[in-house]
Amino acid sequence: MSLQETKRKEYRFILIALLLITGFFVFKEMRPYLGGFLGAFTLYIILRPQMKFLVERKSWGRGLSAGLILVEALLCFLLPLAGTGLLVADKLSGIQIDLDAIRIAVTDFLAGIENKYGVDVVNLDFLSFLPSLGGDAVQLLASGSYSFLINFFVVIFVLYFMLYSYKNFEQMLREILPFSEQNKQTFISETKAIIKANAIGIPLLAIIQGLFAYLGYLLFSVPGAGLYAVLTAFASVLPVVGTAIVYAPLAIVFLLDAKYGSAIGLLLYGIIIIGGVDNVVRFLLQKKIADIHPLITVFGVLVGLPMFGFWGVIFGPLVLSLFVLFFNMYRHDYIPGSTAQPHITSDIQKIDYSRIKNINFPLPKKKKSNPPSGQSQDISL
Repeated sequence: MSLQETKRKEYRFILIALLLITGFFVFKEMRPYLGGFLGAFTLYIILRPQMKFLVERKSWGRGLSAGLILVEALLCFLLPLAGTGLLVADKLSGIQIDLDAIRIAVTDFLAGIENKYGVDVVNLDFLSFLPSLGGDAVQLLASGSYSFLINFFVVIFVLYFMLYSYKNFEQMLREILPFSEQNKQTFISETKAIIKANAIGIPLLAIIQGLFAYLGYLLFSVPGAGLYAVLTAFASVLPVVGTAIVYAPLAIVFLLDAKYGSAIGLLLYGIIIIGGVDNVVRFLLQKKIADIHPLITVFGVLVGLPMFGFWGVIFGPLVLSLFVLFFNMYRHDYIPGSTAQPHITSDIQKIDYSRIKNINFPLPKKKKSNPPSGQSQDISL
């Protein structure tokens, strides 16, 4: 190895080290705004075909096209989401909940059962934490609202420049992917399919469950049915507990008020109707969009919510899916006789790898080398 090649290799490692060090500090300081960047990337994946159509088919300017699509994102996605979130936060902050009275009511209810049936139910000393829980919840809600508003503007700013420079952005991503050409296309297709499945499927499922929950709350005369329906819609993204985290406490409240029919009816309605809608709608959505394994979705949300906040419902399953995808790529490429396929979602199998060069993301152009000195250079057209 020549001295020049050795220095070039050393410079490469030094540059990588500098990138990692500076990237660590940048990521550390930008961590509170990570949700905004993830939201912008999600909307970019959804709206990119429109940008490409306006610029490449209609020959519109990139600035005008990006501006119009940004207005669409504001009207159809960001403003409804922000308005709903702020409305719920305002309603919750205005609710005066006497948690000490709840503790007393639960204690009296269970004490009545003990006196009537002579059964020692449970020691309720642990409920003394409830009054302090209310103040912590209000503080958490206030800080969450502030973070949501900051990231709302981050989404707008970042999304505009991602759309405006979409070709350079995609070429840069393609250049840094350390995969074969086939695996690059698989990675791109998987990422797009998973983001679209979660970005479209999760809100649609939440809206449908919220509507059915609203009908049930009206049927059983739940006070503030609209607010609890919105909370049920948001709770649909939670794994395992899901919407039960809303309708189950409401049923318990009815039980404490001695409204046994409403308590049992609301609980059965939540389990059968609201829970049934979840299963049916998920099944139908999987027929139209990417079919992601339920375990990846559930554990992905569990991983994503602490890491990314609200956007964890999208990027948690994405991170877990990419881990499984990389594992399958390694098995497929480097383990002889492996039956693994380099994909996660079922529709990836439809990719025609024989046409891998005709993909959406442009390949970087090779630079023309200058002719050696002493040789003539052909400059004819």
